[in-house]
Amino acid sequence: MTGEADRRPAVPREERGAITVADRVVAKIAAHVAREALSGFTESAGRVPPGRRTPRVNTSVRRAPGRNIAGRDAESAALRQAALGEARLRIGVELGYPSDIGAQCAAVRREVTERLRTWVGMNVSDLVVSVERLHSVHGRHKDQERVR
Repeated sequence: MTGEADRRPAVPREERGAITVADRVVAKIAAHVAREALSGFTESAGRVPPGRRTPRVNTSVRRAPGRNIAGRDAESAALRQAALGEARLRIGVELGYPSDIGAQCAAVRREVTERLRTWVGMNVSDLVVSVERLHSVHGRHKDQERVR
């Protein structure tokens, strides 16, 4: 009786296959994380209509070149973490007004960058958060005069 180890070729772990993450998967993760980051800002979240709370994400993923990563020091751990490549993202959000727009955009940038690094193993080389629309409390009432 031969064991499974006898049948398996002696190929080093880092040379066995490859992992790729599709652009749309990175975009879905980024949209989910951005929505979570914005949900913490209750003064803004209550003003945005339910159909417009999901951020729109455009992404471009650059695959990492094949690397021979061995060892357990800090440098090789950082290389292993970025082994799947780099992501460039543009996230469009709609926010309530008045609110702290800068803090909300910073929270989106921070959370998306951190979670893509930990969940997917991808570095974010460029992340643009753009505010596409502000929803004012005064804009919801159609019978009132326009606010200038």
